[in-house]
Amino acid sequence: MHTIFEAIIIGIVEGLTEFLPVSSTGHMILAQSLLNTENDQVMKTFDFVIQLGAIMAVVIIYWKRILSLFGLVKRKSESRTGKKLNLLHILIGILPAGVIGLKFSHVVDEKLFNTTTVLVGLVLGGILLIIAEKRKAQPSTMVLDDLTYRQAFFIGLWQLVSIWPGFSRSGSTIAGGMLSGVSRAASADFTFIMAIPIMFGASGVYFLKNYDALSSTDLPFFAVGFIVAFIVALLAVVSFIKLVQNMKLTYFAYYRFAVAIVFALYMFLK
Repeated sequence: MHTIFEAIIIGIVEGLTEFLPVSSTGHMILAQSLLNTENDQVMKTFDFVIQLGAIMAVVIIYWKRILSLFGLVKRKSESRTGKKLNLLHILIGILPAGVIGLKFSHVVDEKLFNTTTVLVGLVLGGILLIIAEKRKAQPSTMVLDDLTYRQAFFIGLWQLVSIWPGFSRSGSTIAGGMLSGVSRAASADFTFIMAIPIMFGASGVYFLKNYDALSSTDLPFFAVGFIVAFIVALLAVVSFIKLVQNMKLTYFAYYRFAVAIVFALYMFLK
């Protein structure tokens, strides 16, 4: 049986890493390995559920822009041309991962949720961040409201690599946005907004597929993890989003390499 202590630690890890291009899923898997947590269906479902707690912090930060997508709030465009981000951008962005993710979710669940694949993902994802940061061409899209449908689709395609644990959803989409001619800040904003339907959808599907493996005794474990992830993410989200918008991706890449090396040594010496 999983403990409240595990829920608190993993919830903190999720809240601190969800908004950074370092892979929150990868960090949770590594944390579970350090805690010797059983990697059963309850824990895998828990990972998805507590990510919703962190994503709720994004909803609070971007609430005005989110409501404007549905025409519920009027928001002044940041674009000089008066264009605005709309729901079609979001739908186009989430379509690739939504379709492929549903089709291959069982493969990811059974084959890729382990420390070895996470370490590989951390390294390869770090290389992707460096490639995106070294792109010399000036971005054609500086603000989110100028994002084109073509760019939204390409960002969505880059999100596919984040299906591999350790790659990072935010890392792959921010890097993909920059490689598609979108500024780092606009790519980060689109990444965080696009994460909301992606995570709600993924969590809902995974929960429905595995609810029979859960019991009422798991409720406190899930509740504590969700609340901790939400509180930690809410405290961190503003500064972390600004950090991602302004800090070069190469620094996050170096961090990923360091984590991969240290954990690989730990596994070797264990």
